[in-house]
Amino acid sequence: MDNTGQALAGLLRKGNAGSGTAADHIEVLDAALAQIPDVARFGQDVLVRTDTAGCSKAFLAHIRSLRTLGMRTFFSVGMPITEPVRDAIVHASAWIPALDADGELRDGAQIVELTHLIEADHLTGYPEGTRLICRRQRPHPGAQLDLFDTVEGLRHQVVATDTPVAGGGSIQYLEVRHRAHARVEDRIRTGKDSGLGRFPSRQFDINQAWLELALTGIDLTRWTQLLLLHGELAKAEPKKLRYRLLHTAARIVRTGRTTLLRINASWPWATELAQAFERLKQLPLPAP
Repeated sequence: MDNTGQALAGLLRKGNAGSGTAADHIEVLDAALAQIPDVARFGQDVLVRTDTAGCSKAFLAHIRSLRTLGMRTFFSVGMPITEPVRDAIVHASAWIPALDADGELRDGAQIVELTHLIEADHLTGYPEGTRLICRRQRPHPGAQLDLFDTVEGLRHQVVATDTPVAGGGSIQYLEVRHRAHARVEDRIRTGKDSGLGRFPSRQFDINQAWLELALTGIDLTRWTQLLLLHGELAKAEPKKLRYRLLHTAARIVRTGRTTLLRINASWPWATELAQAFERLKQLPLPAP
């Protein structure tokens, strides 16, 4: 979930499972949406973002169908650059500067809407109102370019979205909004430091249980940072957090019908840990 950084759902697949399977995407999405409180799930727009693996007609149709259940769901997914898309890019002329997340112009990057340049039959089967937006930019060192990109020396990426113009969907905003999806790659990277990087068994059921425990640990860590920590520790990665807080030497003692946690006062981050416990005590109890 992008605004909290928590892992809403995960699916362990067998080694012979196909890539980009719409049924798997639908299962994970439904499980993730079920974790969102009703007030948010039904009370505000829900944007589903994926890379090109999620650009299947069945998956996008499912996202649109959720509106019949009262959810205001929209999608923003990477789209493969097929021959019709390449033709549209070649004939595009209304390129405008792309923006960075802070609203400043993005150096060496331009965007254009391709929807009106794509042959109508190419969008057959996609939800009504699907728009295509292309970004071209100078490639960063190490970027993978296909033969089409090497012609002009620019990297091209296409986004498919159903956010309408009337809904504040200027192409500059929509392109920046989709690019923020890259944060998920960082979450996966840090998730590998929290149990996702190595599974303990050759037995599928054991690894499936491990996955659920790892996802739970990721969520507990993230909510600890959101609710209990301030400053650098609120943004620290799991390895740093593990060293500075989770490995802190301490003793649990009981005296006078009171349980106390005695922290080694010489530990450099003992104060931050004690403050976290104080904030924890001040949190309201969850509703029954």
